[in-house]
Amino acid sequence: MAGSRLPRQLFLQGVAGVFMFAFASLYTQIPGLYGPEGILPARRMLRPQGKGHWQQLWETPTLLWEAPRLGLDTAQGLELLSLLGTVLALGALLLRPLRHPLVYLLLWAAYLSACQVGQVFFYFQWDSLLLETGFLAVLVAPLRQFPNRKQAQGGLTGALPHEGLPFWLVRWLLFRLMFASGVVKLTSRCPTWWGLTALTYHYETQCLPTPAAWLAHHLPVWLHKLSVVATFLIEIAVPPLFFAPIRRLRLAAFYAQVLLQVLIIITGNYNFFNLLTLVLTTALLDDQHLTAEPGLGRYKKTPTSWPKALLTTLSLLLELAVYGLLAYGTVHYFGLEVDWQEHAIHSRTTFTFHQFSQWLKTVTLPTVWLGVASLAWELLTALWRWTQVRGWLPKLRAAIQLSILGAATVALFLISLVPYSYVEPETHGRLWTGAHRLSGAVGHLQLANSYGLFRRMTGLGGRPEVVLEGSYNGHHWTEIEFMYKPGNVSRPPPVVVPHQPRLDWQMWFAALGPHTHSPWFTSLVLRLLQGKEPVIHLIQNNITRYPFHKQPPAYIRAQRYKYWFSQPGEQSRWWRRQWVEEFFPPVSLGDPALETLLRQFGLQVGGCPPG
Repeated sequence: MAGSRLPRQLFLQGVAGVFMFAFASLYTQIPGLYGPEGILPARRMLRPQGKGHWQQLWETPTLLWEAPRLGLDTAQGLELLSLLGTVLALGALLLRPLRHPLVYLLLWAAYLSACQVGQVFFYFQWDSLLLETGFLAVLVAPLRQFPNRKQAQGGLTGALPHEGLPFWLVRWLLFRLMFASGVVKLTSRCPTWWGLTALTYHYETQCLPTPAAWLAHHLPVWLHKLSVVATFLIEIAVPPLFFAPIRRLRLAAFYAQVLLQVLIIITGNYNFFNLLTLVLTTALLDDQHLTAEPGLGRYKKTPTSWPKALLTTLSLLLELAVYGLLAYGTVHYFGLEVDWQEHAIHSRTTFTFHQFSQWLKTVTLPTVWLGVASLAWELLTALWRWTQVRGWLPKLRAAIQLSILGAATVALFLISLVPYSYVEPETHGRLWTGAHRLSGAVGHLQLANSYGLFRRMTGLGGRPEVVLEGSYNGHHWTEIEFMYKPGNVSRPPPVVVPHQPRLDWQMWFAALGPHTHSPWFTSLVLRLLQGKEPVIHLIQNNITRYPFHKQPPAYIRAQRYKYWFSQPGEQSRWWRRQWVEEFFPPVSLGDPALETLLRQFGLQVGGCPPG
């Protein structure tokens, strides 16, 4: 069996890199989002409840409770954590000795601390995914980078017995993420996913498209539908291969996931999410695949002994059978037909929601048992490696490490079964009650989370977009353009990966409903009327591009538009738009309507932020 020392190092580097991007991105936005003059001041989230220090810390686990002891308010403490997190993550990315459990524990604790006060601007699945991945990195990171001289020189030999256990959890997390993301698209009953037309809307209506999304949007409809079929194949059918005993199947699954994530990165600005998913795919690799060893050539030669030849032949036949089954299932369940006249491949779903629900009930519990069997194999492998350790002291040390990491791995696996089973209610109800209790006890630490991205397509009649406007007299209005979200129809979509402009993202969600569903929007209006620079910097880095940088507007209002990508041939325009309705009525400082909304949402009226 090929080792996984290099993939583990690649994973640890990747996690450090993603933490660096996440902390750096957050650091630049803290004053405008969480400062005393920000949209949702962080200090209102940490008010003493008269409880003991440790109880308070356990119920709301954030290091920001300690900020006052350093003479800092909550926002300043958050800035300090983000700055330290960025530097520490950069160090772990570049320096191997810093890829230590303690370093990753600090990164995880710092990000968890930010999430506790992040409010609506942290309600994203990738924040939860980063927390879960970051905690796994604590377990994957070795206490000593070079356990002995032989390993330091060769880098691939002498694997410690416990090393593969926590890294297996990374593979399990990748499986849960991808499988659930595929399943929820169908369990949501979204007509666009069932009709295979989701991608005819997605590129145009996603939060922050890239310039390449404009090109992708104008691809033929049959190719969009075929792409949806490929998405279901990669997200639902391929993930069980993560646990295949044949490494070529695991590698094929790896490249399928990489292809999907790279295409998403090219066509959409999803901050660090797809980069983090790519980091998770390292759990499907091995040392042999990442190095040009002489042994690779021998691996491809026909084995000399008949047992090895038989095993190789059986593996090849099984591999071909899997590919054949995937191909047959794709053609059968999605009705693939080649149209030679139109040079197209037509597709349609040939199964019903009831049939899919029955299939999901049939396979969800077996996937749990697949995880159990795979984990049991890892545990047995670790025990066998432990028996090979020589010397009573190294053997005792290895036994202690194996016991601790083994127990932690099993516990985290049990905890993860609860959020994973949300994809199928009957399976969720049949889980061992101990798993439910364990998950409930540590749920606030976000050690395991449920996932399900792109559940439903929005903006089927055009993407809704909120456009803010300001005025000095209430008659002549000037649009307030954001740096990243669509506004000016002549401005090309930006490329902002791995940065996450959290205000722009929430503006996309706000446009999907009335402004009363987004209380923070009222606070944004208040801050713009007050001319608060930290908030203005969230809208425009270069404050001179903000139309009211010299004097705050006397009035603010918001309009809802529908946006569509321009058609090929429309020069100098990326978008078309049409006014729909007023989103937020004109208000000014002291306006009774504004004060009523602020009171209704628990925000303080007047110039002072919520205290």
